[in-house]
Amino acid sequence: MKITFIRLNMFEHISSDAMKPIIFEIIRGITPAEHEIEFIDERVEKLPDKINSDIVAFSVETFTAKRAYILAKKYRTDKNIIVMGGFHAAVMADEMLEYADSVIIGDAEGAWGRFISDCSSGMIQKKYFSDENEPVGYISPHPEVYSHKYFHIGVHQISRGCKFNCGFCSIKTMYKCVRRKTIADTVRELNESKERIVFFADDNLLYDRKSAMKLFEAITPLKKMWACQISMDAAKDDELLAVMKRSGCFLVLMGFESLNSESLEEMNKSANIAADYEKIIKRVYSHGLLIYGTFVLGCDGDYADVFQKTYNFAVRNSIAVTNFNPLIPMPGTPVYEHMESEGRLRYKKWWLSDVYRYGETAFIPKNMTPEQLSEGCLRIRRDFYSLRCIFRRLFGCKSHLRPHTLLVFLLANFISRREINKKQGQLLGGILNEADADKT
Repeated sequence: MKITFIRLNMFEHISSDAMKPIIFEIIRGITPAEHEIEFIDERVEKLPDKINSDIVAFSVETFTAKRAYILAKKYRTDKNIIVMGGFHAAVMADEMLEYADSVIIGDAEGAWGRFISDCSSGMIQKKYFSDENEPVGYISPHPEVYSHKYFHIGVHQISRGCKFNCGFCSIKTMYKCVRRKTIADTVRELNESKERIVFFADDNLLYDRKSAMKLFEAITPLKKMWACQISMDAAKDDELLAVMKRSGCFLVLMGFESLNSESLEEMNKSANIAADYEKIIKRVYSHGLLIYGTFVLGCDGDYADVFQKTYNFAVRNSIAVTNFNPLIPMPGTPVYEHMESEGRLRYKKWWLSDVYRYGETAFIPKNMTPEQLSEGCLRIRRDFYSLRCIFRRLFGCKSHLRPHTLLVFLLANFISRREINKKQGQLLGGILNEADADKT
């Protein structure tokens, strides 16, 4: 059989900030060799007008669901099979089945092989479930599946799932527990990777201190430069940060989310509530690490002054890169259930709306208008990535910048500056052309 596997974008848009999709190598590794398979990353390459494959597979997130459904109609024939998986499938499998023949719920390992076998026998099922007890294993390298260089940055994943349970986050809708790869498998993958710069895509790399220290000691000899996501409890640990830096870490992504303790409690962001952010930032900087900070604005404890306060904090502390995001009620999360129970959703399913656009507020905030929330986030994003602010923060970071991290800082800021204006206000799903619009 011939299979076409597509990593979707939110709309027709070539991205300049796309990271390498690990799923391509996973799928290649678990697909029997007798099948022909091609991989397309719509974020970095245009889709063909027609696909002549026996199976068309889509990896779907909530923001790309509408796009998946439009393309499923476009590429469906009376001979092919449409299959969908990804995070959206964990909570919206029945919705997906209105457009797909089969849905894979959970990780591809275990379920994908059964699906391919059933396709060969002509006995496909509607739903395939993966076993969350199955360990996360070694991923063999398949560089031939990538048609794009992705800035020569490798992406690896040591664990799946998160030990925290933030109310706005969709991680728990797919992963109820945390599963981790062995250190030996991780070292093997990194050693086989040709990229010198690596991003660990784990939702929180530091599940526990003991295993983290062993991991960092093991990867030190590989001399990779790497970045990862960490929580506030890890950022308080000087010894841990020192070992991270020595093993090649140059940037940590940290979810500050809010400066407001009431909003942190609402989001169930327990690790942040008693944290002294500015003290933690200074500690991270003292180890020569850059910070990518994320913020979620629009909780019930937030008022219209939250934007300037958050912006001032990020600039004052010379945070290298940041996202100022409006709170998004993701399906299956406590935030979505809360907004739905109070009748505050502006769209029952914002991801399918014919009018909802990227960056818009999908619910009715308690202490500001929807327009104030979306416009406030956009304003401080643009201000943060203005040329004046970029160089002001660059000057503030100079004490812990090295030539290679200086390049990362500038590249990340200018890419973010460009992507803000390209994505804001785009209609989810996009319009392929007039003929395709008629089909939807």
